[in-house]
Amino acid sequence: MKRRDFMLAAGTAAGALMLPRMSFGAEGVIDVYFTSDQNVIDFWTNVVKPKFEAANAGITLNLVDGGDGPGVAAIGDRAMAALASGSDPQADLFEGFDTRVTVDGIAKGLYVDFETAGLSNYSKVNPLAFDIPTNLPYRGSQVLLAYDTTKLAPADVPKTWADLVAWIKANPGQFIYNRPNKGGSGGNFVRRAIYEANGQDPAKFTVDNYTAEAGETMLNPAWDILMDLAPSLFDGGAYTSGNTQSLQLLGQSAVTMIPAWSDQALSAIDQGVLPETTGLVQLQDLGLPGGFTKLAVLSNGTNKDAALKLADFLLTEEIQSAVLTELGGFPGVSWDYISADLREKFADLIPQTIPNFPGGDWEKAINEGWYRAVAPNVDPAS
Repeated sequence: MKRRDFMLAAGTAAGALMLPRMSFGAEGVIDVYFTSDQNVIDFWTNVVKPKFEAANAGITLNLVDGGDGPGVAAIGDRAMAALASGSDPQADLFEGFDTRVTVDGIAKGLYVDFETAGLSNYSKVNPLAFDIPTNLPYRGSQVLLAYDTTKLAPADVPKTWADLVAWIKANPGQFIYNRPNKGGSGGNFVRRAIYEANGQDPAKFTVDNYTAEAGETMLNPAWDILMDLAPSLFDGGAYTSGNTQSLQLLGQSAVTMIPAWSDQALSAIDQGVLPETTGLVQLQDLGLPGGFTKLAVLSNGTNKDAALKLADFLLTEEIQSAVLTELGGFPGVSWDYISADLREKFADLIPQTIPNFPGGDWEKAINEGWYRAVAPNVDPAS
């Protein structure tokens, strides 16, 4: 899910990205298109670009904000047409893009297969992150629990769903999550409840197995769990209107614990939106949902070889460590390839699982069902 509401409110971007004036498709200029938020483009501008260019004389990066998924998808369609005509697609690498979006793109070889591309760092990719061979995961984000260590000692923080439920009930008014259609932190807390109601088995949910009957059978028990929790939430059953509002309540000490995106929470601590006394922890029985951001390299790009070199560079320890420390994301490689000091620093965040709940009809059913059963007095449009 896009998380621009926090990024804009917190002011993470130092200023608008000034795109260089250069010809697209030029030799030695890797044209990179983004679907991600401004903070990610800033990370590439301030960290990836200077480090890569310094290590690869004669190659420069042209970083282009594609605006959103549909915008970059249109560039993919243009590249597909260029593949058929043998012309220059004027693009080399897509960030935050799923290659499945381009109709027949994978089947017709538009995108590089990373399994056979010969990247020296490909074997380091976190096994939890693998998707399809044309999507290269290089960074991740996951919903976790952010809490106030001045009110809750790290040794007492719940590490399982059952312990979390027990803590919420034992500490009424000290936990809140946002409405599931208003931000992914609350939405994925709701999805974790759904997993709990279905044997902690994410495999039961796929993008194409939703039916009305399955929705009733698999979602209703989760609504019971969440309705049981409601009286113990902040203000006797209140829900915030977004990720940012949850972070603000925690930062103001109005609550002790919230679900939060890992990158947002780390960035908020770094920026002072949350105090340094904020603790972060992940459930160890089954983690709260999250996912990985992927890269795609065009097989017909003028600078395909240079783009593959860039993809490999992104998986190095230097950049993967910066994903943690500068961007506030999770590494795309296994944590074994992150320095020991960072592994120790982020020990409570290292997930054993990263469930990724499907969208589509499931998403619609979850949002509608939650308002109907859990929060009938809340206006979905408010």
